[in-house]
Amino acid sequence: MIIFLYGSDDFRARQKLNEIIARYTKTHKSGINLKYFQGDELNFHDFKNELTSISIFKEKKLLIFFDVFSNPEFKDKFLEEAKLLARFLEGPENILVFYQSGPIGKKDALFSFFKKQARCQEFKPLENGELEVWVKKEIERFGKKIGQKELEMFIDFVGNDLWQMENEIQKLANFQKGEVIKGEDIGLMVRPKIDTDVFKTIDAVASKDKKRALKLLKDHLEKGDSPFYLFSMINFQFRNILIIKDIIQRKLSPYQAAGLHPYVIKKSHLLSNKFDLEELKKIYQKIFRIDHNIKTGKVKPEVALDLLISEI
Repeated sequence: MIIFLYGSDDFRARQKLNEIIARYTKTHKSGINLKYFQGDELNFHDFKNELTSISIFKEKKLLIFFDVFSNPEFKDKFLEEAKLLARFLEGPENILVFYQSGPIGKKDALFSFFKKQARCQEFKPLENGELEVWVKKEIERFGKKIGQKELEMFIDFVGNDLWQMENEIQKLANFQKGEVIKGEDIGLMVRPKIDTDVFKTIDAVASKDKKRALKLLKDHLEKGDSPFYLFSMINFQFRNILIIKDIIQRKLSPYQAAGLHPYVIKKSHLLSNKFDLEELKKIYQKIFRIDHNIKTGKVKPEVALDLLISEI
């Protein structure tokens, strides 16, 4: 039996791989027939010998192969002899897991073979409601609860990088003595994941440089950034600009009154000088309306981003 795990969400792909290993070792406690192979070092002759040899313990084999798509020689030989090895590849005595962490060309011959012959599972980045459900379950797994407003704030801070998300959840769970995670806990403990390129895009939007903002937006989408993530970052940043602008107008210290991470305050303070308070309120109302339309399926996020930039 062949299992093929792939996709850009390597956190959940790795979780699935660990589940397969755990189920196998629960039944086959010796672990003698559990073996790992690195794709770029894999020799087809060794692979064939391992596949066709009979276990003296009469246990199923679990053979795990990492990133074989980086090994053209192995791929070619595998495809050449796949029919001859069909009994060993498809039979119940062997479980072969091919785990691919990097990108794959959808026209790749090995990819096509796996799509036809293997049990395939693709792990795409979680978006919107799916991400909220996943985060909430992970927080509950650590014995904590979180409100909807705080959940959205947390996701805005971290994005959909589940490796970082898991680390931040653990940090919050260890820090928070009570049962409920609060907004101030997130503001204090979690550093927002906004990379330099995203800030450039937000700065262009805030500067009303529509041509540059649309160009940067296009660059993000072409390199594979999620439109949901980009919109949430713009939403997140303008909300903070509005908070900081309001605090400053009331002649208070944003570092004391905002309840935000100092990193967020510093970035938001610089951008707040480009707007007056009423202008920011109108922009945030537009963002809120467009966000609602995205979540209710009235508009696609890519269209919403263009619409937002054109209206600011």
